[in-house]
Amino acid sequence: MNQPDAHDAPAAPLLGAVETGGTKTVCGVGTAPDTVRIVATIPTTTPDETLGRVVEVLRAEGVAALGVGSFGPVDLDPASKTWGHVLNTVKPGWTDTDVAGRLGQALGVHVGFDTDVNAAALGEGAAGAARGVRSFVYVTVGTGIGAGVVIDGRPVRGRPHPEVGHIPIARDPGDAFPGVCPFHGACWEGLASGPAIEARWGARAETLPPDHPAWMIEARAIARGLATIVLTTAPARVVLGGGVMSAPGLLALVHAALLDVLGGYVVGLDTLRAIETYVVPPALGGRAGVAGAIELAHRCLDTR
Repeated sequence: MNQPDAHDAPAAPLLGAVETGGTKTVCGVGTAPDTVRIVATIPTTTPDETLGRVVEVLRAEGVAALGVGSFGPVDLDPASKTWGHVLNTVKPGWTDTDVAGRLGQALGVHVGFDTDVNAAALGEGAAGAARGVRSFVYVTVGTGIGAGVVIDGRPVRGRPHPEVGHIPIARDPGDAFPGVCPFHGACWEGLASGPAIEARWGARAETLPPDHPAWMIEARAIARGLATIVLTTAPARVVLGGGVMSAPGLLALVHAALLDVLGGYVVGLDTLRAIETYVVPPALGGRAGVAGAIELAHRCLDTR
């Protein structure tokens, strides 16, 4: 009996990826998260203009399915009439935009849809710093603070999805900084995001020298938020990224602060060395979101 030639095996389908952000939208293609290549970066303007350009780019590539990681808040409930929509967002003109539906209909493909931070988490889990880890959290500290919580390989979704940036955290004694969150003032995001650093010190984070006192305050604030995540979700790993975390030396300060905040309570996280291998930087950098969107597209094909 003749054996099938390896060359006769069907080629893996080409998948599309879209990561929408407040200022730019990134399009990629690939057959798997570790093969993704970015094919276009588009300014995020109006929904019609931005999504129209995305359709042009991906139609030319001929994708078989699409994954989308979107800025939010978004509706992730498959049973909802507004699944795939951006909800009440601060981005002008985007409230109630049916991102998944418009792209899927225009391209004639099934769409996997999630938040931008969940997509980045899936990317790091499939091809980055959390590869092979079933339960982990991806945290980004930048213009805001967000997290993708992945439990047993699946991102946590709820009403509508976790918003860890808005958890309350303890503060340094005597700290009177009011915070910058328009909803909660001194929540985690209000105290530790990039805009919070700028409001507190009158200078953008990237302009502050490594020995500036801002970084010790920032490290303690980040550590307190991470401790809440660690104690409530028990992840096997934490991937900590975002623009603020690119500051030289900040990750080491966070490691030391988290060890102090946890106080030896969590089994296996009672030494600095353990913390350093537990809270790690992302491996994919700016490609995490599109890599995760490829994973969303792949899962969409598997479940259609």
